[in-house]
Amino acid sequence: MKAITQQRYGSAEVLEYTDVPRPVPKKGEVLVRVRAAGVDRGVWHLMTGVPYVVRPAIGLRAPREKVPGRDLAGVVAAVGAGVTRFEEGDEVFGIGAGAYAEYARAREGKLVHKPAGVDFGAAAATPFGGLTALQAIRDIGGIGAAGGAGRRVLVIGAGGGVGTAAVALAAAYGAHVTGVCSGGKADLVRSLGAAEIVDHTLQDLDTSGHGPRYDLVLDIAGNRPLGRLRRLLTPRGTLVIVGGEDGGRWFGGLGRTFLAPVRSLFTRQRLCMMVASENHRDLATLADLLADGTLRPPLEEALPLADAAKALHRLETGRVRGKLVLTVD
Repeated sequence: MKAITQQRYGSAEVLEYTDVPRPVPKKGEVLVRVRAAGVDRGVWHLMTGVPYVVRPAIGLRAPREKVPGRDLAGVVAAVGAGVTRFEEGDEVFGIGAGAYAEYARAREGKLVHKPAGVDFGAAAATPFGGLTALQAIRDIGGIGAAGGAGRRVLVIGAGGGVGTAAVALAAAYGAHVTGVCSGGKADLVRSLGAAEIVDHTLQDLDTSGHGPRYDLVLDIAGNRPLGRLRRLLTPRGTLVIVGGEDGGRWFGGLGRTFLAPVRSLFTRQRLCMMVASENHRDLATLADLLADGTLRPPLEEALPLADAAKALHRLETGRVRGKLVLTVD
């Protein structure tokens, strides 16, 4: 089968479009004929091996998984022993291994049926960003369908995959959403439900303690110090740190991520790190939100699988509005 592979860490030039053996599903796994695969910042980090602190888990000198990509949508081609929720021919989406290929394996518990009215590209653009946003807003932030009215939410990094999903969900739940993004993404973020926009290229957030205060702050981009972010919160507000960037090659923005829960012990504010749970129950919730139009992943472009390096390079520049996906014919 055709696939994107990488034999070493680096920028997009390490990716190759080549032939590899078709995978075989193991016990509890599903083999998916990939129709579309998502391009996100997590894939970029795994490709580059940065920050270095994550390499013991993914491969010290080279990536253990030679075919990148995790978010996928496609058609079930075969099922492994013990699989009961899917059968050959089912249209599915979720999280797999080696999604940048014609075929990819996925655990049964990380897939759900794709809604009939949702195309493969939109489905493939959803899992990572959708799960992260849903769990940050609903589970950590306590903002759900019945509890969002009157709550003020700030999304820093509102123009990316996680940010656009967070804006759409928080607005759908009735919250007053402020999105921080570049001016070129302002119209997109506003169209998803943001009531206010802060263009970070023209002005910084007012972290003096005298500016607006928020019940929930999602920090998806950059590496702002915890002290500055806390001044954006109400006295009992919640900060959710979703990864981090610009913090150096060794630790990235992970230092403050691990420090946040410790600092939270000494304040009435809640300071949390975010690691999304990859499970079919929340994926099913996302499927319902896709089906009824509450969640509409903004796709900037769908590129062919062979252009994966081009897609990752564009993502690296930070100028992607919403999501890119790779399509497999």
